[in-house]
Amino acid sequence: MFDLIAFKDGALAFLLAFVAAGLFTIAFKYIYQWITPYNEKALIRGGNVAAAIALAGALIGYVLPLASALSHTVSLPEFAAWATLAGVIQIVTFSIVRMIALPDVKTRIENGETSIGIYLAGVSIAVGLLNAACMTA
Repeated sequence: MFDLIAFKDGALAFLLAFVAAGLFTIAFKYIYQWITPYNEKALIRGGNVAAAIALAGALIGYVLPLASALSHTVSLPEFAAWATLAGVIQIVTFSIVRMIALPDVKTRIENGETSIGIYLAGVSIAVGLLNAACMTA
C-alpha cells in the first residue's frame, strides 16, 4: 500500500539534500575559479578544452565526496561540514600541485595544452575518490 506521509517525508528529505548539495557545488565552483590563476569562464567560452577538462575534473573531484557525505551523514550541519572539508581539500590540492608540480600551469592552461587539463582533472578526481572513501571510515 502507498504511504503518502512517508512519500512526502522522503521527497522533502531528497529535495533538501539535492538543493544543499547543488548550492555547495555552485559555491565550490565559484571559489575554485576565484583561486585559479586563469579565467576559466573566458577560456571555456573561447573554446579552451584544457580549461574545461581541468574545471570538470575539479567539479567531479568535489561532488564525489559530497555523494559519500550524503550517504553517510544524518543531518544538514554534518553534511555541510563534510562538504566544506571536501572543498578545502580540493583547493589545497590544486594549490600544492600548482606550487610543486606545475608552476607554469597558468600559461599552459591558457595555451590550451590538453595534457595539463587532463592531469589536473585526474589529480582532482583521484583526491575526490580518496576523500569520499575516507568519509565512510
